Amino acid sequence: MDSTKDENTSASQDVFSQPETAPPDPAGVYNPPADVYGNFNPESVDNSGYAGDGSVPPPYDEDNKKKFIIPIIIFLVLVILVFFVIKLLNRPKTSKNISLSYWGLWEDNAIFRPIIDDYVKLHPTVKINYQKQTPKEYRERLQAALARGDGPDIFRFHNTWLPMFKEDLAPVPQNIMTTSEYEKTFYPVTKNDLKLGDSYFGIPLELDGLVLLYNDDILKASGVSPPSNWEDVRTAAMKLTVKDKTTNRIVTGGIALGTANNIEHFSDILGLMMLQNGADLKDPTKPEAVEALTFYRKFAEPPNNTWDDTLENSIVAFAGGKLAMVFVPTWEILNIREMNPSLNFKVMAVPQLPGVNINWASYWVEGVSRRSTNQTEAFNFLKYLSTKEVMVKLYTEQAKQRQLFGEPYSRVDLSETVSSDPYLGPLMQEANSMRSFPLASRTYDNGINDQLIKYLLDGVNSLSAGASPQSAMETANKGFIQILTKYGLLNPPTPTQ
Repeated sequence: MDSTKDENTSASQDVFSQPETAPPDPAGVYNPPADVYGNFNPESVDNSGYAGDGSVPPPYDEDNKKKFIIPIIIFLVLVILVFFVIKLLNRPKTSKNISLSYWGLWEDNAIFRPIIDDYVKLHPTVKINYQKQTPKEYRERLQAALARGDGPDIFRFHNTWLPMFKEDLAPVPQNIMTTSEYEKTFYPVTKNDLKLGDSYFGIPLELDGLVLLYNDDILKASGVSPPSNWEDVRTAAMKLTVKDKTTNRIVTGGIALGTANNIEHFSDILGLMMLQNGADLKDPTKPEAVEALTFYRKFAEPPNNTWDDTLENSIVAFAGGKLAMVFVPTWEILNIREMNPSLNFKVMAVPQLPGVNINWASYWVEGVSRRSTNQTEAFNFLKYLSTKEVMVKLYTEQAKQRQLFGEPYSRVDLSETVSSDPYLGPLMQEANSMRSFPLASRTYDNGINDQLIKYLLDGVNSLSAGASPQSAMETANKGFIQILTKYGLLNPPTPTQ
């Protein structure tokens, strides 16, 4: 039985069982009520409506206005309460202070500090601690720190490192930068380098690759025009090479090609030549890669060699005026200018094969740790760094310190601002047709790049010992298979039955 119903019934019975007030006597005599015990209580008599002259009191007339006023008041009170509850719930939470750790590589704190200060003024609850790291063993230190859980929120990584860092990097959120916006902002090479599935990992703040430097004085003295294709490179290099008539040793090299140990960025150069020839660098045993290596080696083979193993480092030789042409990333220009401020050299885009337009890319990217508890704030800061206005300011700060130029722009819409620059203009001409592969020099990664380069180095050096280009590439490919499989760029070979 429902106890609530019994209680309500009992209460109703109590109400209905109370003695009722007797109605006025028709004769004008009023009978006062008795108390609950039936006893007469003179104080309980209400004389307010009795005139005392025997007349009947007027009937009770309830005020109709009260019927409407009370519900309206209750309604308004409820509305006000609801309003304040909603306002309380929607009140913005008190912003907490956020600290972001940022590991960089090449820029001093003095370059980033004005940029960071501007951002903090806009976001006073965010603190950014920028730390410039040394490149040696940087990749190992970074991944070790990330694995321990005390790594940086933001860090710089090379465009070829995604296979090594795919478990460490957080994807760029769509609500911060959509895929469409990303692909309109940056060059097409980023799609191959930084995209896994439907997500991009990292935001590039710069771009680099290879350009051809030539000593303008040497070319003019020899009556040689700067070469724009590979056949012209071969012809020009032989004309520019000066040999000792007695020893037949090279005094002035035409171009640094054909060897490995004494050519800076030899792996980038050879990788570019293979790509231009249609090679699949995941299998360098195919004819396209072997043909490129054969052509590369001709520059170091007597009697028409323009370079050999006995010469000094290619950058040192060019800076010293002992080399007519050299392939370098643009950042090497800063080193060459510092070594010889008076050297008269010019920059041009790398040569191409007929009907081909493929260029080399090697650049650095800013990423956010997957383990960071402040990923949204970190990506907001990177989005800020990648805006046109901030990127121009960053370039300006870099140029002030380097006294030549800043890092080449990664934004497509900023290429025109440096298109006429004598140092960076040629690189910007190449940007839309850049490609990359983990044969990038000077990443100091002791990982995918350095390991593949070591196998390629051994292959090129074997040519000096009499190995054929085909056998050199077959030897190198054994190491390629191991490394590329290790980092997920090749499927494991199927076991033979």
